[in-house]
Amino acid sequence: MEKRMPLFLLLSFAVLMAWTMLFAPKPSEPDRAPDATEVSGDGVSIQAGVETSAPPEVELVPPKGEVVVDTEERDTGPLYFGDEGAPGLYLARFSNRGARLVELRLGDFFDEEGLSEDQRHDSEHWVRLVVPVETPGGFQTGSMLLRASASSRELLRGEELENALWRMEVLKSPSGRPQGVEFTYAPGSGVRFVKRFLFRPGQYRIGLEIELVNDGAGASSTREFMLTPAGCMPAELDDRFYVEPKAVAAGPALVDVGEMSLASIEKNPSARDSYGALACPTPLAFAGVHNKYFAFLLSETVTSLTDKRTLSGASYERVPDAEWIAQNPREAQKAWRFLQTHVNLELGVPGPGESKTYRYEVYAGPKDREILVADDPSHGLVLEEDLGWFSSIGTVLLYVLGLFQRLTHNWGVAIILLTLCIRGVLFPLNRRFQTSMARYQKKMKRVQPKIEEIKERFAKDPQKLRQEQARIMQEEGAFPPLGGCLPMFVQIPIFIGLFSALRTNFDLRHAPFGGWIKDLSQPDRLLALDLEIPFLPIDLSYLNILPILMVVLWILQQRGMPTPADEQAARMQKMMMFMPVVMGVFLYNYAAGLSLYMITQSGLGIFEQKFIKKHWPIDDAEQEKEKPGCGPFSGFMKNLAEKQKAHMKKMETMKGAGQARTPAKRRKRRR
Repeated sequence: MEKRMPLFLLLSFAVLMAWTMLFAPKPSEPDRAPDATEVSGDGVSIQAGVETSAPPEVELVPPKGEVVVDTEERDTGPLYFGDEGAPGLYLARFSNRGARLVELRLGDFFDEEGLSEDQRHDSEHWVRLVVPVETPGGFQTGSMLLRASASSRELLRGEELENALWRMEVLKSPSGRPQGVEFTYAPGSGVRFVKRFLFRPGQYRIGLEIELVNDGAGASSTREFMLTPAGCMPAELDDRFYVEPKAVAAGPALVDVGEMSLASIEKNPSARDSYGALACPTPLAFAGVHNKYFAFLLSETVTSLTDKRTLSGASYERVPDAEWIAQNPREAQKAWRFLQTHVNLELGVPGPGESKTYRYEVYAGPKDREILVADDPSHGLVLEEDLGWFSSIGTVLLYVLGLFQRLTHNWGVAIILLTLCIRGVLFPLNRRFQTSMARYQKKMKRVQPKIEEIKERFAKDPQKLRQEQARIMQEEGAFPPLGGCLPMFVQIPIFIGLFSALRTNFDLRHAPFGGWIKDLSQPDRLLALDLEIPFLPIDLSYLNILPILMVVLWILQQRGMPTPADEQAARMQKMMMFMPVVMGVFLYNYAAGLSLYMITQSGLGIFEQKFIKKHWPIDDAEQEKEKPGCGPFSGFMKNLAEKQKAHMKKMETMKGAGQARTPAKRRKRRR
């Protein structure tokens, strides 16, 4: 079995790639466009009120309450929240234009490995969680934007909430350190809007409070709004095996985590649909955006079970990047590089003279399982989605991988030990079926002369040839063992589960192995090449040694395979000799962690070929020939042979009857 391991690995990759292409998440059918978003004639999503040449009209009616606005656009500049060395060290920048979070960086993690202490203190190397994006319509995205819907637009006076100039104040502690930012906006409609951002020291959490104050807007009522948590989260890596970023929503929030469902949409470079609904039950548990290693997820905080949930739905919007279009004018269709998640809010406007505050929490941090699930158990749905169909297998493998890491303090060594462990667990099963296959191949070599003889005898009678072949195979019991390929099918789920686990495991990010391999989540990159070869689907910016070594081991392992007795199988074996090179090109820029697993797997296969079988050869001696009618396949083959004989007899009868009727028909025509 181990001699066919390269074939198994290649077929596994083919199955994995086919599965990815055929069963990739499809964009949801557009439900309805967000009320505060329009789509221009060329299909580019733009914010309402941005591309209009004239300023919005303002109703000339007496205000129903105080008017609180700012006179000019202002920016807080970089604000630092949290303590160095503790979770939740952020750099944030806010703007009073729409009371938006412009940019958020996380100081606990960095954009590259091997930075000096001074470089780690430089916020330019901090991980960017959300960044502003200039769209072709001239609008700049922002996070935590609150928009009015049809039922709440009458509370405004011309200026949209996302474009208005809010009054802004930085909230500080008694020691003078910033703790948050508060925005206030009163358009004179009788309702005052207040937004507060509160950073939680020592946590990857940001509190959001939306307060509605009734200064004279009449009786209480429920109005609909829309909130955009993250606009926009950039991709962490340019990984062809993991499309990022993704828009997600999960719900409902009032059931066990095991009963919850999650809707997800991937970034689509061609943007077949610019926006649509994230179909999941309500009320929502959380919604937001995540990339390969970080997440920005909004959830609601309720103080009692009687409080009404306000997260009543979610939708996604694809965002084109104007800077990308400017740099790549011939590939404008690939400019849809970002996603936003919009959350529908049902907020109750309180009665006259009253105020009502709605509280939300944003998880803005790493997709580390312990941290993410500890923050909210429902966040584990995001990790399960990353692992795919075999999430249960992937979860177990990640647990075992973590045990080996704690033992060795090296994730690369842990991958090698995990591979050894999997190989050892499957060895008895492999050995058993290797023996069955060896006996089958030996029997086929003995039977092959008889097969060749009847091929020559019945070369002009294919039906008779098939009948005789079935008879010989049945008499000799030369049928493939019932579970000859069972070890391969057992290993495919394990392989795909481990593939997904190594692909998305946060712990491998910036995890060194040794030597020149500094990051197991990226190619090993021995040295820079900066080569560009047209029409070759491979990035040769760096020389990657591990994929080359992987291909060499695959070829050596395939060359150690015995030549099959069957001609068709022999031709297939020759054709498969080219597959390692093809797969090597395909996986040249994949993560070093997966390459390390593949190298270990192939190395163990060669070790088994050269040493284990030499000292412990497989017993290929033929067992006592089973009597006709015995064996796992005998009943099936007997029925097949009987059906074939009956069919042949029926065909001969029909042929004879047809020949007998033909002269009678000719005589009838002559008359």
